[in-house]
This record gives sequence, C-alpha cells and structure tokens, in this order.
Amino acid sequence: MNNDSFSKRVLDYNQYLSTIKIDLPRDYKLINPFNGTNKEKVNEIVSVFYNKYYNDNKSRRLIIGSSPARRGTAVTGIPFEDIGRLKEIIGVSIDDFNINKSSANFLYDVIDKYGGSEKFYSKFYMNFVFPLGIIKINSNGKEVNCNYYEDKKIQNLLFDYILESLKKQIALGIDTSIVYCIGSGDNYKFLLDLNSRYHLFDEIIPLEHPRFIMQYNSKNKDYYIKKYLDAFNK
Repeated sequence: MNNDSFSKRVLDYNQYLSTIKIDLPRDYKLINPFNGTNKEKVNEIVSVFYNKYYNDNKSRRLIIGSSPARRGTAVTGIPFEDIGRLKEIIGVSIDDFNINKSSANFLYDVIDKYGGSEKFYSKFYMNFVFPLGIIKINSNGKEVNCNYYEDKKIQNLLFDYILESLKKQIALGIDTSIVYCIGSGDNYKFLLDLNSRYHLFDEIIPLEHPRFIMQYNSKNKDYYIKKYLDAFNK
C-alpha cells in the first residue's frame, strides 16, 4: 500500500474505471458514470464524498455487491448511496440526474445503528464485483437492470475485468481477512468460486440483499439489521 490517502487511491481507481470500454453483445449496454455525459458532476460528488470520509490511511474491510443499478450507483459513482442521502451528507445537489429515489433505507438504518456515517466509513469500503452498470434491452424494448451473472456469456466476457477490478479494490488498503458479500445467492456463489481459485479473501460472509429484505421480509427488518451488525462487528 502506498502513502497516498485512502481517498486518493479510490479516486485514482475511479479514474481507472473511466478508461474501461467493453463491447457487449447486442441488447446490452454499459453505464460508466466516470466517462458519461455527467462525468464532471460525478467527479465532484465522489471527490467530496471520499475526501470527507476516507481522507486517511486506515485499512478497511470490503462490502461488495454484484453490479450497480442503472439509476443508482451507475449514475452517481458512489456505491449504495441514495440521492437524498448524498445531498444530506455531502451537500452536493444532483437534482439534474435521472435517478430513482430509494424506497428502502435498510443500509442507512444499518449505518446509523452502527454509529453513523463517520464511524461506518472509517471501517468499511463499499463497491461491487463488477463496478459498472449493465443494461439489458428486454423484449419490449425497455432498458432494465442486469447483473453480471445473469447471462453466462456476459459473465465470461467480464471475468478478466472483474478479477482485475477486485485486485485493484484490495490494493486501496483493504483488510482481506473478511469480505462481506451483499447478496447470498448468485453473487455469493460466484465470489466463492472466484476466491477458491485466486485466494483474494480469507473469509466471505454472505448477507441478504437489502432489496430482498425490504420487498419480501420487511416485517423481519430488525432481525436482518442485527444480522448485518453482528457480521460487521466480527
């Protein structure tokens, strides 16, 4: 790990992401917030966010999802952060972005109960197995979210990018003793298989996806919040 701050390393990593161009099959599109039409605004947002919470040399554990949503992180550049929350914690307005406001604040409840944003981000860094957004054009001609694992051809096409990206994320200053996998199904299975081959992490802890929790198990929300907190406090 070099002597740059964690925030500087993250911003350099985002610059690396801005250079990625992938020719996807017909009916698929890549969303890259770091080289898209709003890249200047995205760079402002991520700079303020990471300099606020990551301007140090502390090691952190990685919390990793599958792929960013097309109207979420794939637009803002900050994993798992909602537009309203971003405006609240960093004071940067992004009203001109075409983003769906989150209806499920599960992760924010976890962060608050953990001790708030400053404490949480001093311990954890959040990102994705494949850190750029993927869109699929469905049979009705509409754009829908697509995860890297939903199509085997897409997964195989992206594999080298995924492996290189994970190695670069670890190089930010990640404590590899434990990684937390958001999504206890296909994302977890893929990460387990990849890790068995490349030995990036000592232990992978799967956690149910917040969307699954809020859509299908909202009555058990407190149980899942405790499950997250117990895992994060290991």
